Amino acid sequence: MLIIEDVVTSGGQITISASQLRQLGAQIDYALCVIDRQEGAADKLLTEGITLLSLFKRSDFS
Repeated sequence: MLIIEDVVTSGGQITISASQLRQLGAQIDYALCVIDRQEGAADKLLTEGITLLSLFKRSDFS
C-alpha cells in the first residue's frame, strides 16, 4: 500500500498514519509526496520499513 502526502518534512505524520493503517492489517511499503523538504524524512521512514518517493526535492528549487 502507498501513502500519499503533499509536503514531507520529518515524516512524522506518515509514520503515525502508517502505524494506524498497519494496526488495521494494511502493509505499507511506500510513501509518495509532491515535495520532500529533505529534513530527514527519508531516513526516518526507512527505519519504519517505508521507502519515500518524491516528485520534487527541496534541492530541485535551489
